Amino acid sequence: MNQPDVPNEIFDRHRRRHFRDRAFDRAGGKDFIGQIMADEILERLSLVKRDFTKCLLVGQAGHSLASALKPLGIESVFADAGFSAARSLSGIQCDEDRLPFADHSFDLIINVATLDSVNDLPGALVLSRRILKPDGLFLAAFIGAESLTTLKSILLQAEGDRVASHIHPQIDIRTAGDLMARAGLALPVIDSDGLRLRYGTFDKLISDIRDIGGGNILKDRVRPLPFEVYRQAKREFADRADDDGKTSEFFELIYLSGWAPHPDQPAPARRGSGTVSLKDVLKKN
Repeated sequence: MNQPDVPNEIFDRHRRRHFRDRAFDRAGGKDFIGQIMADEILERLSLVKRDFTKCLLVGQAGHSLASALKPLGIESVFADAGFSAARSLSGIQCDEDRLPFADHSFDLIINVATLDSVNDLPGALVLSRRILKPDGLFLAAFIGAESLTTLKSILLQAEGDRVASHIHPQIDIRTAGDLMARAGLALPVIDSDGLRLRYGTFDKLISDIRDIGGGNILKDRVRPLPFEVYRQAKREFADRADDDGKTSEFFELIYLSGWAPHPDQPAPARRGSGTVSLKDVLKKN
């Protein structure tokens, strides 16, 4: 049973579930951007010199990894905030900060494209650490704060200060690292990739955002985007096109890695001394 919303939450849980359902109905859990993140996580997991037995896959794009994990002897449990994906993919419907699993249930958790819109992200990370077995691995990816610079600029030009009611807060890479450490995940590593896509129309950009479950889920949203503002945004988007008629948009894809604490783990390096990528770190484990 879903728990009621908490008054001071940023995001509307009901609306978020609705958008997750819409995304699944549109893309079937195989949206383009989500698949890029899922494929990258799978590549990084292949570098880990460890055997895993039971994995929690969170997020519609993450479900696509089940078929890759099965030949490795890894049992998968799927969870998503949306009812459609959970029902259709034989999973569990739950919010990421309300995971209904016992402590030490999994030795691997993979979360794809959901953490940027969780109400209680610190709590979600703590829960993930708790349901991991000691020395279990947590891997995640989500769209970061440096994303959608073109869209944000266009809406700011069209709406001015009122644009804040249409764009929800996002997580930057430094904050993500701090939250991982606060959650008690050992040896946390955070890095990011830049993805630049080019769109022939404003509507195609919005379509990709909706396919990944995006949209205005702010609890205190004032009103929908006025139609005239939407038309103005479309015109401005077209005006920014290159000679081939396509406009560039940027997505920052943030990747997280951390381990449930275990006495045999190496001591973490001094904060700020890291100079290697997440891939390099995983190769050593």
